[in-house]
Amino acid sequence: MNTAPDQSANDLLASMPAPEWQRMAPLLEVVDLPLGLVLYESGSKMSHVYFPINAIVSLLYVMENGASAEIAVVGKEGLVGIALFMGGETTPSRAVVQSAGHGYRLRAADIKDEFNRSGPVLHLLLRYTQALITQMAQTAVCNRHHSLDQQLCRWLLLSLDRLSGNELVMTQELIANMLGVRREGVTEAALKLQKLGMIRYARGHITVLDREALEERVCECYAVVKKEYDRLLPHRLAV
Repeated sequence: MNTAPDQSANDLLASMPAPEWQRMAPLLEVVDLPLGLVLYESGSKMSHVYFPINAIVSLLYVMENGASAEIAVVGKEGLVGIALFMGGETTPSRAVVQSAGHGYRLRAADIKDEFNRSGPVLHLLLRYTQALITQMAQTAVCNRHHSLDQQLCRWLLLSLDRLSGNELVMTQELIANMLGVRREGVTEAALKLQKLGMIRYARGHITVLDREALEERVCECYAVVKKEYDRLLPHRLAV
């Protein structure tokens, strides 16, 4: 992908007014985001923010013993690296590509310059940050209080919202790492959804067959997160 940046490819970019987009577009670099690529590690200084186009990035908290759990997912609706413009420079989480694709990246200095202009981009990024914090908080509540198959439904729906199709390339082991549970639990939950005709799972490919059924089965956590994103980030304001 060596073409010029497409504003409509990422919802945050698409929501930027024309002057801000014209200023930012020449600074964006198209990058490959292969499965498993680590965009930043816990505690490491960030050099770029990333705007996914057709990839999904998982934000994970990693324990000292190596165990991990997902705290949020980011796709074409947002960006990865909020610590850069929030003033932290680093974060205790890890960002890993969970569904391969492409994205745009922007140097740390450039996103800070745009943020410090205190214009439309600042307000857009702050609203996005609030939506992301809502997702993180709801994920913590969901993991504590809801069943594994409800968590899996939530995870599938959030991932689908960030892709253009109905298929995810994802092993059960990776899903287990994301949800912070045993692989056997994910296998049982996935088989249950497959028997109900909601998904088809084979060789690392999950195809959603009945989204409406997933939405009926999922806990309220999915709707809370989606409603907050829709409220704070009405899509494609500028296009």
